[in-house]
Amino acid sequence: MTSIAPGLIYALCLISSAACAALLLRSYGRTRTRLLLYTALGFIFIALNNLFLVADMIIFPSMDLLLWRQASSAAAVAVLIYAFTFEVKS
Repeated sequence: MTSIAPGLIYALCLISSAACAALLLRSYGRTRTRLLLYTALGFIFIALNNLFLVADMIIFPSMDLLLWRQASSAAAVAVLIYAFTFEVKS
């Protein structure tokens, strides 16, 4: 008997990060604040990372998607570092 808890937690992380990205994009559409756009892009990459995690651990357990997960995570961090470094007004 296998536990469904890890898969449920991975799916909830995916849903919550995608929802955050959607809410940030909606807010960007109203205000046109570039920091919201960059933060939404960061959350899109985080959601993509969670999607790769679900695919790696649940859907295709025999495949290794670590490189794709690390790449999407690095892209998220790079976008957020750029935004918080160059787009925030002092």
